[in-house]
Amino acid sequence: MNIMNNFIERYPALKSIENKIQNALKLIIDVYENGGKVLVCGNGGSAADSEHIVGELMKGFMLKREVADERIPEDLRCKLQGALPAISLPSQSAILSAYINDVDPEMMYAQLVYGYANDNDLVVGISTSGNSKNIVNALRVANSVGAKTLALTGISGGVMAEIADILIDVPEYETYKVQEYHLPVYHYLCSEVEKHFFK
Repeated sequence: MNIMNNFIERYPALKSIENKIQNALKLIIDVYENGGKVLVCGNGGSAADSEHIVGELMKGFMLKREVADERIPEDLRCKLQGALPAISLPSQSAILSAYINDVDPEMMYAQLVYGYANDNDLVVGISTSGNSKNIVNALRVANSVGAKTLALTGISGGVMAEIADILIDVPEYETYKVQEYHLPVYHYLCSEVEKHFFK
């Protein structure tokens, strides 16, 4: 049984979005193969998911990811792990609070996307409704600067369905149920991306 079949067996409700998940996987791999990075944003529980995703990408998740970079002394290299460049935007509390106070809270993530994103990067927006204004604005700015966009939402996708390059709209409405499906989706994506680069 392949990995996706096993995944669907464990979470049968996600069968309906299997192709969307696979398309997201291809997109993430393509971004990293072209030297890009991943920026992730969300609010509340989805902000915690942003941190979680970055944690799985920036260090070993299922694999050890040995580092062979001989520029780094062996005594340091043996304690490092291969990293897939990723930034959790909610973690940047100083600039976020400044932007909320001084400019516009609905633009707080958009400002960071404008500062960080290049046309070979991916911006991942997580919103259970798909309508969170600050996430929508972040994706709009990402599109404007040529970055790729991926939305993780609940069923239908809200406004984000109209602006994201790829939409993963898990088949639930209630916030906590949507979040319960987001976790296995991004675990699958992070695991498969890791296998691609560090097998």
